[in-house]
Amino acid sequence: YTQDNPDKKMKWVVDAREVRLSGDRKNVEFFDFKLKVEPENRPWFTLNGKKGNYSKDSGKIELFGSIDGVSSDGYRILTEYLLINEEEGLLSTDRPVRIFGPFFEVEGKGLFADMKQEKIKVLSDVTTTISQGS
Repeated sequence: YTQDNPDKKMKWVVDAREVRLSGDRKNVEFFDFKLKVEPENRPWFTLNGKKGNYSKDSGKIELFGSIDGVSSDGYRILTEYLLINEEEGLLSTDRPVRIFGPFFEVEGKGLFADMKQEKIKVLSDVTTTISQGS
């Protein structure tokens, strides 16, 4: 399944073991997936997981189960749930999250990420480790 609407400023493609479309084709459900997201003028990232739902009306993608994401600029995220708001370019979760890259690792509970401004906040119980030599 591909979403490539230029008005949304974000292209994404889901490759899944199984995809189900609702009768009105406004809702998509997918299982054992790899989702590649390409925000306009921002680094792309991929997310792998067990299950996802997309609502064309709300523009929201919900991802569930062993989410493992990697960005083109070298960062990785692990969590059990992510909500992507494609219109606003936001990612969020209320679940435990682990983010790591070349120079650091951050663990905590909850996440708010603004892809347009390239800002990420881990919301509570935060532990940060800075790698030696960074």
